Amino acid sequence: MLICSLLAAATAQAGTGPEFDAKHLSQDVKVLASDEFEGRGPNTAGETKTVAYLIEQFKAAGLQPAGDLLKGQKNVRSWTQDVPLGRFEIKGPVKLQLHDAKGNQELKQGEDMAVRAAMNGSKKVDFRNAPLVFVGYGVNAPERRWDDFKGFDLRGKLAVVLINDPDFETGVGDFGGKAMTYYGRWTYKYEEMARRGALGTIIVHETAPASYGWATVKNSNTNVMYDIVRKQPAMAHASMEAWIQRDLAVEMFKRGGQDFEALKKLAQTRNFKPVQLQGVTLTASYAVDAQTIVSKNVAGRVVGSTHPEQTVMYSAHWDHLGVGLPDAKGDKIYNGAVDNATGIAALLELARAYGKAPAPQRSVLFLAVTAEEKGLLGSEYYAAYPLYPLAETVGAINMDALSPYGPARNFTISGSAKLDLLDQLIAKAKQYDMVYAADPKPEAGHFFRSDHFPLAKRGVPAISFGSGDDWIDGGLAAGHKSEEDYVSNNYHQPSDEWKAEWPFTGMARDLGLLYGLGRDLAESKDWPNWAQDAEFRIIRDASANKRH
Repeated sequence: MLICSLLAAATAQAGTGPEFDAKHLSQDVKVLASDEFEGRGPNTAGETKTVAYLIEQFKAAGLQPAGDLLKGQKNVRSWTQDVPLGRFEIKGPVKLQLHDAKGNQELKQGEDMAVRAAMNGSKKVDFRNAPLVFVGYGVNAPERRWDDFKGFDLRGKLAVVLINDPDFETGVGDFGGKAMTYYGRWTYKYEEMARRGALGTIIVHETAPASYGWATVKNSNTNVMYDIVRKQPAMAHASMEAWIQRDLAVEMFKRGGQDFEALKKLAQTRNFKPVQLQGVTLTASYAVDAQTIVSKNVAGRVVGSTHPEQTVMYSAHWDHLGVGLPDAKGDKIYNGAVDNATGIAALLELARAYGKAPAPQRSVLFLAVTAEEKGLLGSEYYAAYPLYPLAETVGAINMDALSPYGPARNFTISGSAKLDLLDQLIAKAKQYDMVYAADPKPEAGHFFRSDHFPLAKRGVPAISFGSGDDWIDGGLAAGHKSEEDYVSNNYHQPSDEWKAEWPFTGMARDLGLLYGLGRDLAESKDWPNWAQDAEFRIIRDASANKRH
Protein backbone atom coordinates (compact mmCIF):
# COMPACT_ATOMS: atom_id res chain seq x y z
CA MET A 1 0.00 0.00 0.00
CA LEU A 2 1.10 3.49 -0.78
CA ILE A 3 2.10 5.80 2.04
CA CYS A 4 3.44 8.46 -0.33
CA SER A 5 4.89 11.71 0.85
CA LEU A 6 3.08 11.59 4.21
CA LEU A 7 6.08 9.78 5.65
CA ALA A 8 8.33 12.51 4.35
CA ALA A 9 6.10 15.01 6.12
CA ALA A 10 6.33 13.01 9.33
CA THR A 11 8.93 14.84 11.36
CA ALA A 12 10.00 13.67 14.79
CA GLN A 13 6.62 14.64 16.23
CA ALA A 14 7.29 12.57 19.33
CA GLY A 15 9.92 15.07 20.32
CA THR A 16 8.52 18.29 18.87
CA GLY A 17 4.74 17.99 19.03
CA PRO A 18 2.43 19.47 21.65
CA GLU A 19 2.20 18.03 25.13
CA PHE A 20 -1.14 16.62 26.26
CA ASP A 21 -2.30 17.16 29.81
CA ALA A 22 -3.40 14.05 31.73
CA LYS A 23 -5.06 16.33 34.31
CA HIS A 24 -7.21 17.94 31.58
CA LEU A 25 -8.26 14.48 30.42
CA SER A 26 -9.16 13.41 33.95
CA GLN A 27 -11.16 16.59 34.58
CA ASP A 28 -13.17 16.29 31.36
CA VAL A 29 -14.03 12.67 32.11
CA LYS A 30 -14.93 13.57 35.70
CA VAL A 31 -17.34 16.27 34.53
CA LEU A 32 -18.96 14.36 31.67
CA ALA A 33 -19.36 11.17 33.73
CA SER A 34 -20.73 12.94 36.80
CA ASP A 35 -24.26 12.22 38.01
CA GLU A 36 -25.17 15.79 37.05
CA PHE A 37 -24.99 14.74 33.36
CA GLU A 38 -27.44 11.87 33.98
CA GLY A 39 -25.66 9.33 31.78
CA ARG A 40 -25.76 11.59 28.69
CA GLY A 41 -28.85 10.03 27.12
CA PRO A 42 -29.99 11.56 23.81
CA ASN A 43 -33.12 13.73 23.97
CA THR A 44 -32.76 14.23 27.75
CA ALA A 45 -31.63 16.96 30.13
CA GLY A 46 -28.28 15.13 30.12
CA GLU A 47 -27.90 15.84 26.41
CA THR A 48 -28.59 19.56 26.96
CA LYS A 49 -25.81 19.77 29.58
CA THR A 50 -23.40 17.72 27.49
CA VAL A 51 -23.89 19.77 24.32
CA ALA A 52 -23.46 23.01 26.29
CA TYR A 53 -20.22 21.73 27.84
CA LEU A 54 -18.80 20.66 24.48
CA ILE A 55 -19.60 24.00 22.86
CA GLU A 56 -18.00 25.83 25.79
CA GLN A 57 -14.82 23.76 25.47
CA PHE A 58 -14.64 24.06 21.67
CA LYS A 59 -14.98 27.86 21.98
CA ALA A 60 -12.25 28.01 24.64
CA ALA A 61 -10.00 25.90 22.40
CA GLY A 62 -10.25 28.51 19.65
CA LEU A 63 -12.26 26.46 17.16
CA GLN A 64 -14.78 27.85 14.70
CA PRO A 65 -18.41 26.66 14.75
CA ALA A 66 -18.78 23.94 12.12
CA GLY A 67 -22.37 22.71 12.38
CA ASP A 68 -25.53 23.49 10.42
CA LEU A 69 -25.66 26.65 8.36
CA LEU A 70 -27.70 29.31 10.13
CA LYS A 71 -30.91 30.19 8.35
CA GLY A 72 -30.67 33.25 6.17
CA GLN A 73 -26.92 33.67 6.68
CA LYS A 74 -24.42 32.58 4.07
CA ASN A 75 -21.44 30.60 5.37
CA VAL A 76 -22.35 31.25 9.02
CA ARG A 77 -22.64 28.07 11.04
CA SER A 78 -23.92 26.98 14.43
CA TRP A 79 -22.01 24.68 16.80
CA THR A 80 -24.40 21.77 16.26
CA GLN A 81 -25.92 19.58 13.58
CA ASP A 82 -29.52 18.59 14.16
CA VAL A 83 -29.93 14.81 14.05
CA PRO A 84 -33.58 13.81 13.62
CA LEU A 85 -34.04 10.24 14.79
CA GLY A 86 -36.92 7.89 14.22
CA ARG A 87 -38.08 5.98 17.30
CA PHE A 88 -39.90 2.73 16.54
CA GLU A 89 -41.66 0.44 19.01
CA ILE A 90 -43.86 -2.62 18.56
CA LYS A 91 -47.20 -2.12 20.31
CA GLY A 92 -49.29 -5.07 21.38
CA PRO A 93 -48.70 -8.72 20.53
CA VAL A 94 -46.50 -10.04 17.73
CA LYS A 95 -48.45 -12.73 15.89
CA LEU A 96 -46.28 -15.14 13.90
CA GLN A 97 -47.43 -18.33 12.23
CA LEU A 98 -45.46 -20.81 10.14
CA HIS A 99 -47.46 -22.81 7.57
CA ASP A 100 -46.72 -26.01 5.68
CA ALA A 101 -48.67 -28.93 4.24
CA LYS A 102 -49.04 -30.50 7.68
CA GLY A 103 -50.60 -27.44 9.31
CA ASN A 104 -49.74 -24.27 11.22
CA GLN A 105 -47.24 -23.53 14.01
CA GLU A 106 -47.48 -20.49 16.27
CA LEU A 107 -44.07 -18.85 16.82
CA LYS A 108 -43.14 -16.84 19.91
CA GLN A 109 -41.56 -13.39 19.74
CA GLY A 110 -38.18 -13.45 21.46
CA GLU A 111 -38.07 -17.23 21.80
CA ASP A 112 -38.47 -18.58 18.26
CA MET A 113 -37.86 -15.35 16.36
CA ALA A 114 -36.63 -11.88 17.32
CA VAL A 115 -38.65 -9.42 15.23
CA ARG A 116 -37.64 -5.77 15.10
CA ALA A 117 -40.10 -2.87 14.97
CA ALA A 118 -40.50 -1.86 11.32
CA MET A 119 -38.40 1.17 10.38
CA ASN A 120 -39.69 1.67 6.84
CA GLY A 121 -42.60 3.91 7.80
CA SER A 122 -45.18 1.14 8.31
CA LYS A 123 -47.63 1.64 11.19
CA LYS A 124 -48.59 -2.00 10.92
CA VAL A 125 -46.88 -5.07 9.49
CA ASP A 126 -49.54 -7.48 8.25
CA PHE A 127 -48.99 -10.17 5.63
CA ARG A 128 -50.27 -13.69 5.04
CA ASN A 129 -48.55 -16.78 3.64
CA ALA A 130 -45.40 -15.01 2.44
CA PRO A 131 -43.03 -17.37 0.55
CA LEU A 132 -39.61 -18.10 2.13
CA VAL A 133 -36.51 -18.01 -0.08
CA PHE A 134 -33.04 -19.02 1.08
CA VAL A 135 -30.45 -16.60 -0.39
CA GLY A 136 -27.30 -18.07 1.19
CA TYR A 137 -25.16 -15.34 2.71
CA GLY A 138 -27.08 -12.68 0.79
CA VAL A 139 -23.92 -11.20 -0.74
CA ASN A 140 -23.54 -9.16 -3.90
CA ALA A 141 -19.80 -8.34 -4.20
CA PRO A 142 -18.78 -7.45 -7.78
CA GLU A 143 -15.15 -6.87 -6.79
CA ARG A 144 -15.04 -10.49 -5.59
CA ARG A 145 -17.09 -11.81 -8.54
CA TRP A 146 -19.70 -13.03 -6.06
CA ASP A 147 -23.48 -12.89 -6.52
CA ASP A 148 -25.81 -14.94 -4.32
CA PHE A 149 -28.94 -13.65 -6.06
CA LYS A 150 -28.42 -14.59 -9.73
CA GLY A 151 -31.26 -12.27 -10.78
CA PHE A 152 -33.86 -13.82 -8.44
CA ASP A 153 -36.83 -11.48 -7.78
CA LEU A 154 -37.39 -11.10 -4.02
CA ARG A 155 -40.41 -8.79 -4.23
CA GLY A 156 -43.22 -10.08 -2.04
CA LYS A 157 -40.97 -12.74 -0.51
CA LEU A 158 -39.11 -13.24 2.77
CA ALA A 159 -35.36 -13.70 2.31
CA VAL A 160 -33.77 -16.22 4.70
CA VAL A 161 -30.05 -15.47 5.05
CA LEU A 162 -26.98 -16.76 6.90
CA ILE A 163 -24.92 -14.50 9.19
CA ASN A 164 -21.23 -13.69 8.54
CA ASP A 165 -19.29 -14.43 5.31
CA PRO A 166 -19.14 -17.46 2.99
CA ASP A 167 -15.65 -18.39 4.19
CA PHE A 168 -16.18 -18.02 7.95
CA GLU A 169 -16.46 -21.76 8.57
CA THR A 170 -13.54 -22.84 6.37
CA GLY A 171 -11.33 -19.88 7.20
CA VAL A 172 -10.20 -19.74 3.57
CA GLY A 173 -11.73 -17.88 0.66
CA ASP A 174 -12.53 -14.57 -0.97
CA PHE A 175 -13.81 -12.80 2.14
CA GLY A 176 -10.76 -12.63 4.41
CA GLY A 177 -11.06 -16.02 6.09
CA LYS A 178 -12.15 -15.72 9.72
CA ALA A 179 -12.10 -11.93 9.61
CA MET A 180 -15.56 -10.52 8.93
CA THR A 181 -16.07 -8.21 5.96
CA TYR A 182 -18.92 -5.73 5.66
CA TYR A 183 -20.86 -8.37 3.73
CA GLY A 184 -20.97 -10.55 6.84
CA ARG A 185 -22.53 -7.91 9.08
CA TRP A 186 -26.26 -8.15 9.79
CA THR A 187 -26.75 -4.49 8.86
CA TYR A 188 -25.55 -5.25 5.32
CA LYS A 189 -27.97 -8.19 5.04
CA TYR A 190 -30.95 -6.02 5.99
CA GLU A 191 -29.91 -3.20 3.67
CA GLU A 192 -29.21 -5.44 0.66
CA MET A 193 -32.57 -7.24 0.90
CA ALA A 194 -34.36 -3.90 1.23
CA ARG A 195 -32.57 -2.60 -1.88
CA ARG A 196 -33.85 -5.69 -3.71
CA GLY A 197 -37.43 -5.10 -2.65
CA ALA A 198 -37.82 -8.08 -0.32
CA LEU A 199 -40.89 -8.14 1.91
CA GLY A 200 -38.60 -9.05 4.78
CA THR A 201 -35.26 -10.48 5.91
CA ILE A 202 -34.89 -13.35 8.39
CA ILE A 203 -31.32 -14.01 9.59
CA VAL A 204 -30.52 -17.51 10.84
CA HIS A 205 -28.80 -17.19 14.21
CA GLU A 206 -25.72 -19.32 14.87
CA THR A 207 -23.60 -18.36 17.87
CA ALA A 208 -20.08 -18.74 16.42
CA PRO A 209 -20.54 -16.73 13.20
CA ALA A 210 -22.69 -14.12 14.96
CA SER A 211 -20.11 -13.88 17.81
CA TYR A 212 -22.89 -13.71 20.41
CA GLY A 213 -25.68 -15.93 21.73
CA TRP A 214 -29.43 -15.80 21.26
CA ALA A 215 -29.92 -13.75 24.46
CA THR A 216 -28.03 -10.85 22.87
CA VAL A 217 -30.11 -11.14 19.70
CA LYS A 218 -33.33 -11.21 21.70
CA ASN A 219 -32.45 -8.24 23.92
CA SER A 220 -31.14 -6.13 21.05
CA ASN A 221 -33.98 -6.66 18.59
CA THR A 222 -37.22 -6.87 20.58
CA ASN A 223 -36.99 -3.48 22.31
CA VAL A 224 -37.33 0.12 21.04
CA MET A 225 -35.45 0.67 17.76
CA TYR A 226 -33.92 3.89 16.45
CA ASP A 227 -32.77 5.04 13.02
CA ILE A 228 -31.86 8.26 11.29
CA VAL A 229 -34.76 9.95 9.50
CA ARG A 230 -34.40 8.88 5.88
CA LYS A 231 -35.91 10.35 2.72
CA GLN A 232 -36.60 6.82 1.42
CA PRO A 233 -36.65 4.52 4.47
CA ALA A 234 -37.90 1.55 2.44
CA MET A 235 -34.59 1.54 0.55
CA ALA A 236 -32.79 0.71 3.81
CA HIS A 237 -35.43 -1.33 5.67
CA ALA A 238 -37.83 -4.03 4.52
CA SER A 239 -41.18 -4.35 6.33
CA MET A 240 -39.94 -7.27 8.42
CA GLU A 241 -36.43 -7.50 9.87
CA ALA A 242 -35.88 -10.51 12.12
CA TRP A 243 -33.65 -13.31 13.40
CA ILE A 244 -34.67 -16.95 13.76
CA GLN A 245 -33.33 -19.69 16.04
CA ARG A 246 -31.07 -22.10 14.18
CA ASP A 247 -32.92 -25.27 15.23
CA LEU A 248 -36.23 -23.84 14.06
CA ALA A 249 -34.62 -22.82 10.76
CA VAL A 250 -33.29 -26.35 10.25
CA GLU A 251 -36.80 -27.76 10.82
CA MET A 252 -38.28 -25.11 8.50
CA PHE A 253 -35.87 -26.11 5.72
CA LYS A 254 -36.76 -29.76 6.24
CA ARG A 255 -40.47 -29.00 5.87
CA GLY A 256 -39.63 -27.23 2.62
CA GLY A 257 -37.85 -30.31 1.27
CA GLN A 258 -34.33 -28.95 1.90
CA ASP A 259 -31.28 -29.93 3.94
CA PHE A 260 -30.02 -26.87 5.85
CA GLU A 261 -26.41 -28.03 6.21
CA ALA A 262 -26.15 -29.10 2.57
CA LEU A 263 -27.51 -25.76 1.36
CA LYS A 264 -25.15 -23.90 3.71
CA LYS A 265 -22.17 -25.70 2.17
CA LEU A 266 -23.44 -24.83 -1.31
CA ALA A 267 -23.85 -21.19 -0.22
CA GLN A 268 -20.09 -21.11 0.48
CA THR A 269 -19.46 -21.39 -3.28
CA ARG A 270 -20.02 -19.14 -6.28
CA ASN A 271 -22.40 -21.74 -7.75
CA PHE A 272 -25.13 -21.06 -5.20
CA LYS A 273 -28.55 -19.95 -6.45
CA PRO A 274 -31.56 -18.89 -4.33
CA VAL A 275 -33.80 -21.76 -3.22
CA GLN A 276 -37.48 -21.37 -2.35
CA LEU A 277 -38.74 -23.52 0.53
CA GLN A 278 -41.61 -25.28 -1.21
CA GLY A 279 -44.93 -25.21 0.59
CA VAL A 280 -43.61 -23.27 3.59
CA THR A 281 -44.87 -19.74 4.26
CA LEU A 282 -45.02 -17.24 7.13
CA THR A 283 -47.86 -15.03 8.34
CA ALA A 284 -47.14 -12.03 10.58
CA SER A 285 -49.13 -9.22 12.19
CA TYR A 286 -48.00 -6.49 14.62
CA ALA A 287 -48.50 -2.75 15.13
CA VAL A 288 -45.66 -0.20 15.20
CA ASP A 289 -45.56 3.16 16.97
CA ALA A 290 -43.27 5.57 15.05
CA GLN A 291 -42.13 8.94 16.41
CA THR A 292 -39.41 11.48 15.63
CA ILE A 293 -37.01 13.05 18.13
CA VAL A 294 -34.14 15.48 17.48
CA SER A 295 -30.66 15.10 18.97
CA LYS A 296 -27.40 16.97 18.27
CA ASN A 297 -23.96 16.33 16.87
CA VAL A 298 -21.47 18.98 18.04
CA ALA A 299 -18.93 20.26 15.51
CA GLY A 300 -15.98 22.66 15.63
CA ARG A 301 -13.07 23.11 13.27
CA VAL A 302 -9.75 24.72 12.51
CA VAL A 303 -10.01 26.23 9.02
CA GLY A 304 -7.20 25.26 6.66
CA SER A 305 -4.85 27.96 5.44
CA THR A 306 -4.44 26.67 1.87
CA HIS A 307 -7.17 24.10 1.19
CA PRO A 308 -10.01 24.86 3.61
CA GLU A 309 -12.40 22.72 1.54
CA GLN A 310 -10.36 19.59 2.34
CA THR A 311 -11.08 18.03 5.73
CA VAL A 312 -9.27 15.81 8.23
CA MET A 313 -11.68 14.53 10.88
CA TYR A 314 -11.42 13.47 14.51
CA SER A 315 -14.57 12.01 16.10
CA ALA A 316 -15.96 10.46 19.27
CA HIS A 317 -19.47 9.81 20.58
CA TRP A 318 -20.72 11.87 23.50
CA ASP A 319 -23.79 9.79 24.39
CA HIS A 320 -24.23 6.91 26.80
CA LEU A 321 -27.23 5.00 28.17
CA GLY A 322 -28.74 7.69 30.39
CA VAL A 323 -30.88 6.62 33.35
CA GLY A 324 -32.00 2.99 33.44
CA LEU A 325 -32.63 -0.03 35.61
CA PRO A 326 -30.91 0.14 39.03
CA ASP A 327 -27.95 -2.08 39.88
CA ALA A 328 -27.58 -4.01 43.14
CA LYS A 329 -26.68 -0.77 44.93
CA GLY A 330 -29.71 1.08 43.57
CA ASP A 331 -27.66 3.23 41.16
CA LYS A 332 -29.73 4.12 38.08
CA ILE A 333 -27.29 6.47 36.32
CA TYR A 334 -25.19 4.88 33.59
CA ASN A 335 -22.32 7.38 33.76
CA GLY A 336 -20.24 6.10 30.83
CA ALA A 337 -16.82 7.23 32.06
CA VAL A 338 -14.69 4.94 29.90
CA ASP A 339 -17.47 4.56 27.31
CA ASN A 340 -17.14 7.21 26.07
CA ALA A 341 -16.24 10.21 28.21
CA THR A 342 -12.63 9.15 27.55
CA GLY A 343 -13.04 9.53 23.79
CA ILE A 344 -14.66 12.94 24.20
CA ALA A 345 -11.91 14.05 26.60
CA ALA A 346 -9.37 13.01 23.95
CA LEU A 347 -11.29 14.94 21.29
CA LEU A 348 -11.27 18.09 23.46
CA GLU A 349 -7.54 17.83 24.21
CA LEU A 350 -6.76 17.42 20.51
CA ALA A 351 -8.93 20.45 19.78
CA ARG A 352 -6.95 22.50 22.31
CA ALA A 353 -3.67 21.43 20.73
CA TYR A 354 -4.78 22.37 17.22
CA GLY A 355 -6.28 25.61 18.50
CA LYS A 356 -2.88 26.70 19.89
CA ALA A 357 -0.88 25.68 16.81
CA PRO A 358 -0.66 27.47 13.45
CA ALA A 359 -3.48 26.49 11.10
CA PRO A 360 -2.53 23.54 8.85
CA GLN A 361 -3.04 23.61 5.08
CA ARG A 362 -6.22 21.54 5.27
CA SER A 363 -9.13 22.03 7.67
CA VAL A 364 -9.47 19.82 10.75
CA LEU A 365 -12.96 18.92 11.96
CA PHE A 366 -13.74 17.84 15.53
CA LEU A 367 -17.05 15.99 15.60
CA ALA A 368 -18.80 14.78 18.77
CA VAL A 369 -21.63 12.52 17.63
CA THR A 370 -24.84 11.43 19.29
CA ALA A 371 -26.68 8.10 19.50
CA GLU A 372 -23.76 5.73 19.03
CA GLU A 373 -25.35 3.49 21.61
CA LYS A 374 -28.54 3.42 19.51
CA GLY A 375 -26.69 2.05 16.46
CA LEU A 376 -24.04 4.60 15.30
CA LEU A 377 -26.88 6.96 14.37
CA GLY A 378 -25.15 10.32 14.91
CA SER A 379 -22.27 9.29 12.69
CA GLU A 380 -24.65 7.64 10.22
CA TYR A 381 -26.59 10.90 9.95
CA TYR A 382 -23.41 12.91 9.44
CA ALA A 383 -22.27 10.49 6.73
CA ALA A 384 -25.67 10.64 5.02
CA TYR A 385 -25.89 14.45 5.31
CA PRO A 386 -22.26 15.59 5.69
CA LEU A 387 -21.46 19.11 6.80
CA TYR A 388 -18.36 18.92 4.60
CA PRO A 389 -18.15 16.80 1.42
CA LEU A 390 -17.08 13.19 1.97
CA ALA A 391 -15.21 13.16 -1.35
CA GLU A 392 -12.92 15.85 0.07
CA THR A 393 -12.60 14.27 3.52
CA VAL A 394 -8.99 13.08 3.68
CA GLY A 395 -9.47 10.61 6.51
CA ALA A 396 -11.28 10.08 9.82
CA ILE A 397 -9.82 9.09 13.20
CA ASN A 398 -12.38 7.91 15.76
CA MET A 399 -11.80 7.39 19.49
CA ASP A 400 -14.00 5.16 21.65
CA ALA A 401 -13.48 3.73 25.15
CA LEU A 402 -9.81 4.59 25.63
CA SER A 403 -7.75 3.38 28.57
CA PRO A 404 -7.47 5.79 31.53
CA TYR A 405 -4.39 3.94 32.84
CA GLY A 406 -0.67 4.16 32.06
CA PRO A 407 1.04 3.85 28.66
CA ALA A 408 1.25 0.63 26.64
CA ARG A 409 3.85 -0.62 24.20
CA ASN A 410 1.21 -1.17 21.54
CA PHE A 411 -2.08 0.07 20.10
CA THR A 412 -4.88 -1.42 18.03
CA ILE A 413 -7.82 -0.46 15.83
CA SER A 414 -11.31 -1.90 15.63
CA GLY A 415 -11.34 -4.70 13.06
CA SER A 416 -8.83 -5.79 10.46
CA ALA A 417 -9.31 -3.32 7.61
CA LYS A 418 -6.41 -2.70 5.24
CA LEU A 419 -5.88 0.95 4.35
CA ASP A 420 -3.13 3.54 3.96
CA LEU A 421 -4.29 5.29 7.14
CA LEU A 422 -3.30 2.27 9.23
CA ASP A 423 0.08 2.01 7.48
CA GLN A 424 0.70 5.67 8.28
CA LEU A 425 -0.34 5.19 11.91
CA ILE A 426 2.00 2.18 12.26
CA ALA A 427 4.88 4.19 10.80
CA LYS A 428 4.14 7.15 13.08
CA ALA A 429 3.95 4.88 16.13
CA LYS A 430 7.59 3.85 15.68
CA GLN A 431 8.54 7.33 16.87
CA TYR A 432 6.84 6.47 20.15
CA ASP A 433 8.33 2.96 20.40
CA MET A 434 4.85 1.56 19.89
CA VAL A 435 3.79 -1.36 17.69
CA TYR A 436 0.48 -2.33 16.15
CA ALA A 437 -1.46 -5.25 17.66
CA ALA A 438 -4.11 -6.65 15.31
CA ASP A 439 -7.69 -7.06 16.55
CA PRO A 440 -7.63 -10.49 18.26
CA LYS A 441 -11.23 -11.26 17.20
CA PRO A 442 -11.73 -9.88 13.67
CA GLU A 443 -14.57 -12.37 13.15
CA ALA A 444 -16.63 -10.40 15.71
CA GLY A 445 -16.92 -7.51 13.25
CA HIS A 446 -15.73 -4.74 15.58
CA PHE A 447 -14.81 -2.67 12.53
CA PHE A 448 -18.51 -2.29 11.79
CA ARG A 449 -19.51 -1.38 15.34
CA SER A 450 -17.85 2.02 15.86
CA ASP A 451 -18.48 5.55 14.61
CA HIS A 452 -15.86 5.53 11.86
CA PHE A 453 -17.83 2.89 9.97
CA PRO A 454 -20.63 5.02 8.45
CA LEU A 455 -17.86 7.08 6.82
CA ALA A 456 -15.88 4.01 5.81
CA LYS A 457 -18.79 2.38 4.00
CA ARG A 458 -19.11 5.57 1.94
CA GLY A 459 -15.46 5.33 0.95
CA VAL A 460 -13.77 7.68 3.43
CA PRO A 461 -10.55 6.14 4.85
CA ALA A 462 -11.44 5.76 8.52
CA ILE A 463 -10.22 3.95 11.62
CA SER A 464 -11.22 3.70 15.27
CA PHE A 465 -8.17 3.86 17.54
CA GLY A 466 -7.89 1.49 20.48
CA SER A 467 -5.57 1.64 23.50
CA GLY A 468 -2.89 -1.04 23.77
CA ASP A 469 -2.94 -4.01 26.13
CA ASP A 470 0.81 -4.58 26.62
CA TRP A 471 1.32 -2.14 29.49
CA ILE A 472 4.77 -0.75 30.22
CA ASP A 473 3.92 -1.29 33.89
CA GLY A 474 2.71 -4.88 34.13
CA GLY A 475 2.81 -6.11 30.54
CA LEU A 476 0.09 -8.14 28.84
CA ALA A 477 -1.05 -9.69 32.11
CA ALA A 478 -1.98 -6.30 33.57
CA GLY A 479 -3.56 -5.07 30.34
CA HIS A 480 -5.71 -8.17 29.91
CA LYS A 481 -6.76 -8.19 33.56
CA SER A 482 -7.89 -4.57 33.33
CA GLU A 483 -9.87 -5.18 30.13
CA GLU A 484 -11.53 -8.31 31.47
CA ASP A 485 -12.46 -6.52 34.69
CA TYR A 486 -14.00 -3.63 32.76
CA VAL A 487 -16.01 -5.83 30.41
CA SER A 488 -17.24 -8.09 33.22
CA ASN A 489 -17.97 -5.52 35.90
CA ASN A 490 -18.39 -2.06 34.39
CA TYR A 491 -19.21 -2.09 30.66
CA HIS A 492 -22.70 -0.62 30.12
CA GLN A 493 -23.30 -0.65 33.87
CA PRO A 494 -23.80 2.19 36.39
CA SER A 495 -20.34 1.38 37.81
CA ASP A 496 -18.55 2.83 34.74
CA GLU A 497 -17.65 5.91 36.79
CA TRP A 498 -14.64 8.27 37.01
CA LYS A 499 -11.95 7.23 39.46
CA ALA A 500 -9.52 9.62 41.10
CA GLU A 501 -6.67 7.08 40.89
CA TRP A 502 -6.77 6.90 37.08
CA PRO A 503 -3.51 8.50 35.83
CA PHE A 504 -4.53 9.08 32.16
CA THR A 505 -0.83 9.08 31.26
CA GLY A 506 -1.28 6.44 28.57
CA MET A 507 -3.99 8.42 26.82
CA ALA A 508 -1.92 11.61 27.01
CA ARG A 509 0.96 9.77 25.27
CA ASP A 510 -1.35 8.22 22.65
CA LEU A 511 -2.78 11.64 21.78
CA GLY A 512 0.69 12.68 20.63
CA LEU A 513 0.52 9.84 18.12
CA LEU A 514 -2.99 10.74 16.94
CA TYR A 515 -2.13 14.42 16.73
CA GLY A 516 0.93 13.59 14.64
CA LEU A 517 -1.06 11.44 12.22
CA GLY A 518 -3.78 14.05 11.80
CA ARG A 519 -1.28 16.87 11.42
CA ASP A 520 0.60 14.96 8.73
CA LEU A 521 -2.65 14.42 6.85
CA ALA A 522 -3.59 18.08 7.23
CA GLU A 523 -0.22 19.32 5.91
CA SER A 524 -0.10 16.85 3.00
CA LYS A 525 -1.44 16.94 -0.56
CA ASP A 526 -1.96 13.18 -0.64
CA TRP A 527 -5.23 11.26 -0.48
CA PRO A 528 -4.98 7.99 1.47
CA ASN A 529 -7.03 5.09 0.14
CA TRP A 530 -8.16 1.57 0.93
CA ALA A 531 -6.33 -1.59 -0.12
CA GLN A 532 -7.05 -2.75 -3.66
CA ASP A 533 -9.23 -5.63 -2.42
CA ALA A 534 -11.08 -3.65 0.28
CA GLU A 535 -14.84 -3.47 -0.20
CA PHE A 536 -14.80 0.33 0.15
CA ARG A 537 -12.05 0.99 -2.44
CA ILE A 538 -14.46 1.10 -5.40
CA ILE A 539 -16.61 3.74 -3.67
CA ARG A 540 -13.61 5.92 -2.85
CA ASP A 541 -12.20 5.64 -6.37
CA ALA A 542 -15.56 6.67 -7.85
CA SER A 543 -15.27 10.09 -6.15
CA ALA A 544 -11.65 10.74 -7.25
CA ASN A 545 -12.66 13.39 -9.80
CA LYS A 546 -14.10 15.51 -6.97
CA ARG A 547 -10.69 15.82 -5.29
CA HIS A 548 -8.12 18.40 -6.33
